Amino acid sequence: CDRARRDGAEIVVGGGSFEGLPDYLAGGHFVQPTVIIGADPKSAIAQEEIFGPVLVVLPFRDDDEAVRIANDSAYGLAGAVLSGSIDRGMAVARRIRTGSIGVNGGMFYGADAPFGGYKNSGVGRQCGIEGFGQYLETKTVAFRAPRTS
Repeated sequence: CDRARRDGAEIVVGGGSFEGLPDYLAGGHFVQPTVIIGADPKSAIAQEEIFGPVLVVLPFRDDDEAVRIANDSAYGLAGAVLSGSIDRGMAVARRIRTGSIGVNGGMFYGADAPFGGYKNSGVGRQCGIEGFGQYLETKTVAFRAPRTS
């Protein structure tokens, strides 16, 4: 959060560590649920994957700009689109470069659904037919066709 502040962003909710944790949790690293506004889309807080309860809110003028901001990242594990129109939400979701994406709360994880990322979020898939395929050994066999006269 300190870096986000130095980069000009504002922490509007949370941003600190929890106080008064039970002894058995005292050695861990816990952060309060945090909402950040005013971040530059190119800043570290907006670009890096944060595995915790941290939300960076980035405004946009239209769907094209929203997609541009979402795709301007080195990562692409998962995402979400919320829209008053399912058709509009699906159209935006198709354009975002992530391995999985939910629209209006849709859950994309299950044993039958391939899961994995794009770009620096990983290569390959787990689950689904695509995940099963990585455990198979394929072989190409070539033979010379017989001559016909």
